[in-house]
Order: sequence, then structure tokens, then C-alpha cells
Amino acid sequence: MTAQIPQRLPAHSVPALPRYDATDLVRGGDLAEIILGDQIYRLRITKSGKLILTK
Repeated sequence: MTAQIPQRLPAHSVPALPRYDATDLVRGGDLAEIILGDQIYRLRITKSGKLILTK
């Protein structure tokens, strides 16, 4: 009996995730609001370049 090696899908058939630049979202500042349904979240870029998402 031989082991079967799973076949990989071609790279072009795997959908890419949407990618956003955080600095575009905050439009040159350090804070943006993101709406999901009826909730508003705040995305903040810290002075050390990290992201914080709060409700």
C-alpha cells in the first residue's frame, strides 16, 4: 500500500484576503472608526506602530 500525497491547489486558485493599509484608514492621523452592524469600533495606531482595536 502506498501513501497518497494530498494535492495542493494552484496558487492562483486560492482567493487572496482583502488587504488594507492602516495608515490609509486613519487618513494621516492615528485614529479611525470602523462600523460593524450597529457597533462602532476604534482603530488606533500607537506611537510604537502597533494597532489597537477597541469597542
